[in-house]
Amino acid sequence: MLGSITPLGERSRGMRWPVTVAAFAVGATAAGALVGGLLGALGGVLDIAETAALVLLAAASAGGLALDLRRDGRRLPGPRRQVDERWLHRYRGWVYGIGFGFQLGAGVLTVVTTSAVYLMLLAAFLSGSWSSGALLGVIFGAARAVSLLPARRVRTAAAVVEIDGRLRRLEAPARRLTVAALACVLAVSLALAVV
Repeated sequence: MLGSITPLGERSRGMRWPVTVAAFAVGATAAGALVGGLLGALGGVLDIAETAALVLLAAASAGGLALDLRRDGRRLPGPRRQVDERWLHRYRGWVYGIGFGFQLGAGVLTVVTTSAVYLMLLAAFLSGSWSSGALLGVIFGAARAVSLLPARRVRTAAAVVEIDGRLRRLEAPARRLTVAALACVLAVSLALAVV
């Protein structure tokens, strides 16, 4: 789907890429803020002690590392659906931009490819506040929105093939970066829990 939201694809549907991408960014950040804020508020009701929250975050990071390091090809638990590509031909660019962005910015409405998504949701919950959870969600949603930017120069069919190849080559380094981020969260949360 994201490969379809390029300047070339938008032009072929009579849409404007900047409008669709802006709508996608609004949808993704709004969904992230909403989900993160609600989780943070719920965590605030439970009033989990800071040390306990850090230990839970460390344990979840360790579990996430174990899941993301697996090499047997199993999927993480979660939805098996992607966004509905038929929207590209049924609705205006800003409509499917907001819709796709919202689904991806929420984190768990489509296929989850890394445990870091679940870790972000847990961190929002453990933050214990609407504002902290919403901030984490906004960052997550904005990161999802940035995923469309590499396609900004795709104006020919050859450029589609080129960007697809480039993204496939970056898949393994991106997974390693995600594992490194999970390891950092594990280390920092353990260090803070001990202090």
